[in-house]
Order: sequence, then C-alpha cells, then structure tokens
Amino acid sequence: MKEFKYTITDTEGIHARPAGELVKAAKEFNSKITITKDGKSGDCKKIFGIMALAVKCGNEVTITVEGDDEEAAAAKILDFMQANM
Repeated sequence: MKEFKYTITDTEGIHARPAGELVKAAKEFNSKITITKDGKSGDCKKIFGIMALAVKCGNEVTITVEGDDEEAAAAKILDFMQANM
C-alpha cells in the first residue's frame, strides 16, 4: 500500500474539470485509488466520489493506492495533483 498527503493549492479546490481528469488518470491503473478528506473517502475512479468530498483550496487530502501497480499509480497521481490541483 502506498499513501501520501497533498494540500490543494487550486483556488477553486477540486471542481469538475480536475476531478474528471483525476478519474481518467486513476482509471489507467488496476490498483484501488482512494481520496480521503476529514475522515470521508471517495473512489478516485468515480467523479461523484471525488466531488462529494467538497475539497476546497487549502484542504489536505490523503491518497491511498493498493494493488499490483501501486508504485506507478501513486507516482502518476502525485504528479497529476502537483500539476493540476
């Protein structure tokens, strides 16, 4: 299992466009990828799971990756978040 924390820097938080792009990135992998904020979790392969967390600028989220390709998946998701969120 790989896990990392990330603080959202986009002034609009995680809104529909970056959430949709995150779903696309997550679906490239077999691993289960979960985003957690304030004790609530969502599946990164489902846009409603991400949007339901209502992540705002300055919020810290935890990304958890479990599966056979978790190393590559965690690296890709971290890169994506640094570039887009």
